[in-house]
Order: sequence, then structure tokens, then C-alpha cells
Amino acid sequence: MKFIEMKGITKRFPGVVANDNVDFSVAPGEIHALLGENGSGKSTLMSILAGMYRPDSGKILVRGCEVTLRAPRDAISCGIGMVHQHFKLVEKFTVVENIILGHWSTPFFYSLDKLSEKVAGLSRSFGLNVDPAALVSQISVGERQRVEILKMLYRGSDLLIMDEPTAVLTPQESAELFENLKKFAASGRSVILITHKLNEVLSAADRVTVLRGGRVAAVLDSKDITERKLARLMVGRDVAPARNGGGETPGETVLELRGVGAMKDVGGEALKRVSFSVCKGEIFGIAGVAGNGQKELAEAVAGLRWVHGGKIMINGVNVTNRSPRSIADLGVSYVPEDRLGTGLVPGLGVVDNIILKNYRKPDYSGRWLINYSCAGREAGRLVEDFGIKVADLKSPVAMLSGGNLQRLLLAREISANPSLMVVVYPVRGLDVGATEAVHGMLLELRSKGTAVLLISEDLDEILKLCDRVGVMFEGSIAGIMPGGDKVKPEDVGLLMMGAAGSEVGA
Repeated sequence: MKFIEMKGITKRFPGVVANDNVDFSVAPGEIHALLGENGSGKSTLMSILAGMYRPDSGKILVRGCEVTLRAPRDAISCGIGMVHQHFKLVEKFTVVENIILGHWSTPFFYSLDKLSEKVAGLSRSFGLNVDPAALVSQISVGERQRVEILKMLYRGSDLLIMDEPTAVLTPQESAELFENLKKFAASGRSVILITHKLNEVLSAADRVTVLRGGRVAAVLDSKDITERKLARLMVGRDVAPARNGGGETPGETVLELRGVGAMKDVGGEALKRVSFSVCKGEIFGIAGVAGNGQKELAEAVAGLRWVHGGKIMINGVNVTNRSPRSIADLGVSYVPEDRLGTGLVPGLGVVDNIILKNYRKPDYSGRWLINYSCAGREAGRLVEDFGIKVADLKSPVAMLSGGNLQRLLLAREISANPSLMVVVYPVRGLDVGATEAVHGMLLELRSKGTAVLLISEDLDEILKLCDRVGVMFEGSIAGIMPGGDKVKPEDVGLLMMGAAGSEVGA
């Protein structure tokens, strides 16, 4: 008997059929991977299973009995728990307080010591080592993920839905997570793994379901899958991953940081005497677990964060604490991690977002009004050149998929012909096809002589694209290493975790 069966699931949103007569099942003791492009319907399908959406038609069976999931608590009562990509934890609370928070079995008067013992026993059983008394704000990202898993286990979950579980983990933490998931499955429970990393599917999954256009494209056993086959099923064509071939000698220095210091939004130092340089025709990567100063570094270079010490030089000009506009005028393009909100304005159309940084320039600015005829032609050209799928140039960009949002943002920044490109987490949440396109754009910029500062949590992405890699830990550069095949991912992972580093090939 299957633990979960979803039969004929259909879910419509205005103008979109997200799931079209989808069948999906999970057996006890199985790790089942769910793959698909952005917009293929996998998140909607799992949201239905987690009780966050209700299907328009179809039925869900748990252990052979049909159930109606009106809310997440209904799913939890059926033994279904979801660990979201962005953790749902209260940082000011301890681990045990987060685990018991909101659970119906927690008594009004309770002994925190006894509950801590229960949580500790649960963590030992599944190898999820974490201190129940520790504050969430004081533990690592990998430990926070263990807390989310323990929260679901504490609630009696027999099925874990893991959404992009390794997006913010080091290679060592990722390997440990999959060992724990295999233990979980070996105990007779089940795992649904939503991921874009095909190597994770090959190493962990027993079966794979691929969605394309809201329908099931294939259901495969692990023995029948390869990365190439999965990529072709997801996007409908062969995908050739972009890779830095090296060879070219970098030119003169474009960006140089000399002992740069900056503060966090909530107090405390985010950057501590950071020094490195990026040359013309070079992709310099910044690797590190989220929250170690990467965001503040990008903002400091782009002029969005005050620097309290050191210097930032661009093409030999001291730009420390200059305005974002003056830095952009020096040939700096910036693609932030927050596509909607910082990079683009959700309520504006494609045309307005394209000219967002250039509307003052003579090409677009008339005496009193913006020259929308010229702006529209430029927007149309970029939409065609960069393969952006959009129904109407005037429709709000909030309606675009993640891949098309990233293409639009890159189109605007690349069209400025920058001498320095600062790119933060460029393929987060993108499918294999969109990832290939974005990586191709960055490598093309490099070939044209642009200096690229690439900040990413994806170590595979960093190593295959970058000429050199700087590793950040607690606001400092722990070490600088060569990119590509010249360095082992495990060595970079050790630096990401705070091991003593050195400058290699810096």
C-alpha cells in the first residue's frame, strides 16, 4: 500500500492551469524526488499536499483512505510535514521552544527540562545533533534545518516534504543531511525532495517524478535516470551546462577592496577588514554560508551600505561611500538577491523597469515627459535578445516567473555595458534551463572583458564559473583559492565552516 496517493489533481489560478490531472504517489521508506522547471507546478502540488491549497478536482489518499486537507494542521494530523526553503523559526526562542511552539500536545503548564529531554532523545534517534537549550539566533544554518526537521518529527510526521534543502548548506552539511534522510526513510517513513540539483537526485532518490507544463512528464526508478535524461525531461531539450574554460589572462584591476569594514542592519560588524581585487575579464566568486557578510559586501560595493573603514576603488577611483547613482555612472551594474523589491518594481511593467536607472538620460528623457516610444523600442529589443517570455510590455513584472524576472534584471544591467558586474545569488530557485541561460550570460560578459563579482551559496556554480574564489566566514575573507578543477569542494566547504585558511593563487 502506498503511503500517499494523489489522483487526478487539478489546480487552476486565473489564466493558468498549475496542475493538470496529476497523479503522484509515495511509498513507505521511499525518497521520492520531484523535479520540474519554474512554473511546472511542483510547488503548487506540494502546497496542496501540505494543506495550503485545495485542489479544484482530484483526491488525496493517506494509507489508502481518502482525506480532505483544508489547512496545514490537517496535513500534520495525517503525518505530513513540510520543511520550507526559508525556515519558519523564531530567532529569539530556544531550539526546544521553537519545536513545541503551536503544537496541540504542549500543555499550558509544562516542564521545559522534560520537553528538552524528549527533543534530545528524538535528535539522537535520527542523528540530528542540536542543543535543545541553544538560541536559534546562535546556531548555524545547518543546525536550523535540523530544528525544522525535528519540529516535524515531534509532531509525528511520517512524510517530510523538503523544499530545496541544500540551498544554504556547505558540502559537508549537505552530505550529513542526506545521510539523515536515508536513516529517516530506513525507519519506514518517506521523503519528498524538491530540488534543482540533479546530482542530489542521482545520489539520494529511489524514484523521480518530472513535471512539465503542469503535467507528469515521467516517473522513473533510480536505476533508469541520468543527469542528461532528467534535464531533457524537465526542459524538453538537451542542456549543455555552461563552464568557465579559462585560458584568457585577466587584465588590469577593476575593483579593489582595501580593509573594508561595514555594519549589519541590527548592529555588529558585517564586514571585517575585507580585502581582495577583481580584474578585467575575470569572474571572482564569493562563497560562504548565508549570513556571513555576502549581502553587505555587495551593497557596500554598489553604494547601498555605509562603509566605516577601508577603501573601495573602481577603475582607480575611490568610490567609498559615494551614492549608488554615481557608482552606477562609473560603469557598475548590480543584480541583487531580491529580484522583486530591490532589483525590480513589481507593480510596474517591463518598459518602466528597463529604464528605471536610465530615465534621466537624453535617449529617454524629453523636456517634461519620458520618451516612451524610444523606451518601448529598447524594451522590445531586450525582451527579444534575452529571450524573456512576457505577454505584454505594460503588464506588471510581478506576473513573470522567476527565470524571466532574472533575465529581465540581467538584460537591464548588461545592456549598460558595465566594466564591473556585481551579481548576488543569480540562479536561486531557477530551473536547469534558466540556470544555463544565466550562466551563459555571465561567461559572455567575462569574454568581453567585464569584471564580474559573483556571490553565491551554490558551491558547484561558484567552482564551474569562477577564475578565483574568495570564501567568507563571519564577515572576513577566510581564504582565496583558484576556481574550476584546481580546488576540491570539500576544501572550500571547510573554509565556509571557519577552518583556518590561506591565500592560494590570490
